[in-house]
Amino acid sequence: MIRGLIGRKLGMTQVFAEDGSVVPVTVLEVGPCVVTQVKTVDRDGYQAVQLGFGVKKAKNVTRPLQGHMKKALENSGREHFFAVLKEFRVDDVETFEVGQEIRVEEVFQIGERVDVIGRSKGRGFAGTIKRWGFSRGPMTHGCKNIREPGSTGCATFPGRVIKGKKMPGHYGNERVTVLNLRIVDIRPEENVILVKGAVPGAPNGTVLVRKTNRVK
Repeated sequence: MIRGLIGRKLGMTQVFAEDGSVVPVTVLEVGPCVVTQVKTVDRDGYQAVQLGFGVKKAKNVTRPLQGHMKKALENSGREHFFAVLKEFRVDDVETFEVGQEIRVEEVFQIGERVDVIGRSKGRGFAGTIKRWGFSRGPMTHGCKNIREPGSTGCATFPGRVIKGKKMPGHYGNERVTVLNLRIVDIRPEENVILVKGAVPGAPNGTVLVRKTNRVK
């Protein structure tokens, strides 16, 4: 069985648990995903299933990709091309065929733990306070080190800035994985799952949801 699906982040809200407590949740639209390619050991060297998700206009899809998706569209009865293609490793590819639709209720269950992979919001060039949480300098008379990073070098030896030093630079727009989130609710008619806690990325951002290997 496949261990994950493609989806998108819709936003955050809160729901009430059975004991009346408030649970913060992220709403994810997961699937339905369509199998666009089945990879085998004999042909590709490994076993995996490529899934397609979302909708993209034909003018924004290259001709090689259009040909790649053609069979999946014909078998699934869909008209629009997929916006996202992702692979998931599987143990047995015999149960999958091109054009097969996989829905969220077939993969996940309420109470199950999942990992969510997304791309964090891009914040451009940022200083050390915003990027790394540095403390500012004193704001007393004559101080010129209010928001500057301070000393970055060492003594005579090694006489250089060490690799990996926390410095100002590009912040965000990175692949981020949040582990071990609990599925609070699944709504199959809307292709929606609610997971407890926050998920990286902005609303409508693409996410990958997979079964976790970690158990608290």
